[in-house]
Amino acid sequence: MANQMQKDENQKILTFVSRTAPYGSNRPQLCLDAALAAAVFGQDVNLVFLGDGVLQLIKDQAPQAISSKPLSSTLETLDLYGIKNIYIDQDSMTKNHLLAEDLLLDGRSAGKEVLSELFDNSAAVFNL
Repeated sequence: MANQMQKDENQKILTFVSRTAPYGSNRPQLCLDAALAAAVFGQDVNLVFLGDGVLQLIKDQAPQAISSKPLSSTLETLDLYGIKNIYIDQDSMTKNHLLAEDLLLDGRSAGKEVLSELFDNSAAVFNL
């Protein structure tokens, strides 16, 4: 019991913020890879899609048309790696005229207050 208590106290939450459109740079893939690597090493991970990052979540993209690799295969593995805390910025969804059914993943719709609290309670926040 003491070891479990010590582990919980030492466990840090890492938050990764993906805010870049899905294609045109490697930043979205780097963010996903970093989050997956942290999860593999037993870290608690939050993954936030903010700004143009919400565009990564749109279903049925065809990146092959622009000679890019799809992010969907990586996004679909998040649950396997234990990344269950996925947040999607409400304002970004509204700005891009997106609904929950348009997205590949189920995530928690989050407003500014929720995201602010999430960032405050994280040991580190990585913005990509």
